[in-house]
Amino acid sequence: MRNHSELFNNYELLLEKVDSLCAKIHTICGDAITCREGCDGCCRHFSVFLVEAVSIALAVGRLPEERQRFLRSRVESLKDGDICPLLLDGSCAIYDHRPIICRTHGLPILIREGEEVRVDFCPKNFRRTETLNGDTVIDLDRLNQTLAAINQVFVAGFFRGDPSRDLRLSMADALMLEI
Repeated sequence: MRNHSELFNNYELLLEKVDSLCAKIHTICGDAITCREGCDGCCRHFSVFLVEAVSIALAVGRLPEERQRFLRSRVESLKDGDICPLLLDGSCAIYDHRPIICRTHGLPILIREGEEVRVDFCPKNFRRTETLNGDTVIDLDRLNQTLAAINQVFVAGFFRGDPSRDLRLSMADALMLEI
């Protein structure tokens, strides 16, 4: 197995920026945000880009063998829409290596759909908040464009350009990858 760490540099830099932004939002908004490790209301099957899927597979591969087997056995018993197979006792089995959607889910995100622009967040958050500072809102389009570009570079290096750089995998499929 070759060393993949260099291929993840851009992704890891993005994770650092996202974590920094999320920490800033938590600091500014304080008690208005109930999302934190152990909150699992949104932990469902999401799809992720290949750079994230491979990162997830590598993180799972570093777990003890028994834990790996247990997590993989859950994939068969859970259906799409059920809880994420990486969710154990209310926490993510790979919390430090969770994908971007799991890091940002529930926080205020700016969504552009055609002419409509809106801010969305978990209904458990900001129950008594009427306005949000622009510094506390994640620009979803910009984040997704950045992640897509990083994924393209990753796919070109890791897979030698194949498979499709736009391919997304479910969390279950990412968990089952053997790298």
